[in-house]
Amino acid sequence: MTAYAELQITSNFSFLRGGSHPYELIGQAAALGLAGVAIADRNTLAGVVRAHVAAKEHNIRLAVGARLDVTDAPGVLCLPCNRAGYARLSRLITKGRRAAPKGECRLTRADVCEAAEDNLFIAIPPVVLDGAYEAELALWRDGLQAPLYLAATHYYRGDDAKRLADLI
Repeated sequence: MTAYAELQITSNFSFLRGGSHPYELIGQAAALGLAGVAIADRNTLAGVVRAHVAAKEHNIRLAVGARLDVTDAPGVLCLPCNRAGYARLSRLITKGRRAAPKGECRLTRADVCEAAEDNLFIAIPPVVLDGAYEAELALWRDGLQAPLYLAATHYYRGDDAKRLADLI
């Protein structure tokens, strides 16, 4: 088993983004020998129950969360640290869904910051980095009052080493 845990998995509950069922994703992660995974569908917790059942079956650690797409800032992953954090995330998603037409979710950075307690966040940088993103990160960091990490993703385009160095 490797110590690696994938934290940005989207299932078929992230329509037009993820194609596999949560139980398939968990089964594949177990087959690969991953220590754990996080199901983080876009603005929903819909896949976490099925993922939880599969994780117990495959004896793999599961982190529950959601990728939050906000209207006025780059998106972040939100991973609850405990039951209270899960409740806050669930209420936040409900608030965003109620504020938008069916099938959509409207959240702002302020909405996310209000619900930040007992959650941790992972900022997802754009493919092309620029100075504006650094300013956006500072706004997230100052507003969240919660742990904020920065995701690092390989795009295998030949510039990964430079991109990762820029992120550091």
